[in-house]
Amino acid sequence: MGIVTISSLEDIERSVVQLDIPEFHAIHKTCSPVPLRRKPPGFASLLQAIVGQQVSVASAAAIWERIQAAGLSCEIALAQASETQLAGLGLSRPKVRYAKALALSGLDYERLAVLPDAEVVSRLTAITGIGRWTAEVYALQALGRADVFPHGDLALQEAARQVFHLPARPSETEMRSLAENWAPFRAVAARLLWAYYKHHKSREGIG
Repeated sequence: MGIVTISSLEDIERSVVQLDIPEFHAIHKTCSPVPLRRKPPGFASLLQAIVGQQVSVASAAAIWERIQAAGLSCEIALAQASETQLAGLGLSRPKVRYAKALALSGLDYERLAVLPDAEVVSRLTAITGIGRWTAEVYALQALGRADVFPHGDLALQEAARQVFHLPARPSETEMRSLAENWAPFRAVAARLLWAYYKHHKSREGIG
């Protein structure tokens, strides 16, 4: 079987029908249009994922805007930037190191796009500063893979707890087991749960 991707809202709708899980049907009905969350493949999207690690959405957006304004969202420019310059844009010391490691990694993005999901994650996590969450988010958003799921994502874990009435927020290991039920469209399940989480936060007035 070739690589299956999610590239449109119609793909999401067809996947929801094929999954045929009542809770996902309900989310799709309530939260449509479910955001596609696609980004262009390449260095910039992966760097943006690193910027977003363990910070709020607002903080990540502000830092990314400064990086783009400084012209440092391409490999060559970032590789040549000084650590002081990158820190001045709001990157922490570890993230300065991670950004540099990515810029100097020589990653073949075109080759990455045709590799199986597991190999994509393996290639990415071999780079300093890229863990499974970042690799899985890149595979889902930039490569559009249909069956990847960021199991360590706290929003997805909390959404799953609420949607499936679990006694506690599932751990990454528990989330991995639960998500097996959503193959081969785990990336669509992730989009639905993210949409639910955002909708629920908005209703509570905390998002």
